[in-house]
Amino acid sequence: KEHTCTHFDTTSQEKSGSNTSMAEEHEKLMEQMAREKAKWDAEEDQDETDDALSKAIELAIQQGKGWKDGEKEEYMARICDDDNLPALFATTQEDLEKSGVADAFASLVYEGESPTSLMLQFKKKGNDSFLNGKKNVAKNFQYYRSAVNHYYEAFAWAEKIESFDSPEQFPPEEEKKTDDPYYTHDQVDQLKSTICANAAMAHLMLKNWGYARDDSKKAILYNKENVKAWYRLAKAHEGLRNWEEVGDAIESGLAIEGESENRDLKKLQKNLNSRVRTARAARQKRERARAERVANVKKVWKWCKEHQIRLGRVPLVASVTDDEETGDIDEFRWHHHHPHTGKLPQQISDNDFAWPCMFVYPIHGQSDFVQHFGETEMIAERMADVLPELEDGESETVMPWDYNNEYVCSNLAVYFEVQCAEADADGIVHPEYVEPLTDQAETMRFYEASRALKGDEGPDMANVARAVERRRLYRQRKAWKEKHGSLWSKPGPCPVIQVHPAVTLKEVLHHKDMVVPNFLPTFLLFPIDHEAHKKFLKEQKCIDLIEPKL
Repeated sequence: KEHTCTHFDTTSQEKSGSNTSMAEEHEKLMEQMAREKAKWDAEEDQDETDDALSKAIELAIQQGKGWKDGEKEEYMARICDDDNLPALFATTQEDLEKSGVADAFASLVYEGESPTSLMLQFKKKGNDSFLNGKKNVAKNFQYYRSAVNHYYEAFAWAEKIESFDSPEQFPPEEEKKTDDPYYTHDQVDQLKSTICANAAMAHLMLKNWGYARDDSKKAILYNKENVKAWYRLAKAHEGLRNWEEVGDAIESGLAIEGESENRDLKKLQKNLNSRVRTARAARQKRERARAERVANVKKVWKWCKEHQIRLGRVPLVASVTDDEETGDIDEFRWHHHHPHTGKLPQQISDNDFAWPCMFVYPIHGQSDFVQHFGETEMIAERMADVLPELEDGESETVMPWDYNNEYVCSNLAVYFEVQCAEADADGIVHPEYVEPLTDQAETMRFYEASRALKGDEGPDMANVARAVERRRLYRQRKAWKEKHGSLWSKPGPCPVIQVHPAVTLKEVLHHKDMVVPNFLPTFLLFPIDHEAHKKFLKEQKCIDLIEPKL
């Protein structure tokens, strides 16, 4: 006999965002199934197949109605949750853990076992593997790797152990379903600390110094009195050559009550004492130098604020990635402003500062660095020191690159660029222009970054500073592109201001258009009658002349 298959239409109702509406839709579906079943049962000539099918439908209806209070709403909410990802489509360990499938499979594998018994089993396996590794003459490191895995498995089960605030809260013995002991929260933490310390011990045998350090720290986090964890932390830092941290770990372990004469820690302390003391002395020296730099930057900033001297900065990196191509012209231009020595202006009297300065010779791509240029000194005085006049009978200048013997003090025109274009309404400055330093904190960060990039704080800090500066340059470029469409859409060539050699550095620094980039006043020098000088003035307009005050 053929039966007509009934189609339960659920597409006619739109999916509601509310959990309640979804539950109501489910109830209607159950009622519709019940009505169709009743019609089916009312038909004559029922056979065994019909009876079986009827019972299956009845069971489905009962299961559909068998929700406990709140279960149906919770299930519907989980199904409708965008973050609910089936295990089949999980791409990360986090997604898999959220799905609950990993726990479900674990419960099947270890069915009938409690977290406590599994924790103890894996801890024992880890200990056995470690001991086998110690006994192995061939030094097969696989034993230690297995030990690490067993300890990690033991730790995972330790986190699932049900613990109590105090022994008084333990359930009665007659209610125990297994022989597993009960634990307080502190006891579970001590177990976790022991397991993590054991994992660190296995990592030490594998010379995995970083993992040994991390597991030792985790062990200490759970139990600060675990002296073995402190010892293994010291050994891990020894492998990493972090001598100060070695000393700190040893001292922390010896500070534990009853462990002041711990043999292993005392032996390690004796062997590494000189290195620890040297590292601490070096750190103290760095801290004193930094404190001195901070004081100097504050002094310079205060002097500049009092005397209306404006400071600025440029990007300390020329690219945002290692692969980025940077044209020679841009690199040449950028290096005009890169701090050569990280020197700061120094106070030489109550009313005078000496600045590091640079003379740049664009025609030849050469430059001279003047470490101490007093504010009261004339430009001509320093020019005469660097580019002296020819004496009687001399025909060649002292500069080996000056083939035409043109670079003498009296034959040169001096300029500085008006680099600091005013920011637009949004405060955005093109990356090739000097950006004003607006406060003392920003000035300090810039100076420390420039020193770190030079390697003064070591390669690690140089890499950090480079990453920070690249991120800053990236944001600056992005902001300019969003505002103006392209980096090529930039202000025209910088105007310049000519400087009479008889003026003092103070007069230049106080000029309204002067912004000192990177604490380094920079002057461009050209032979007066050179064709490159004429071309330079056509490209970059001279807008002012600073002359000596009478």
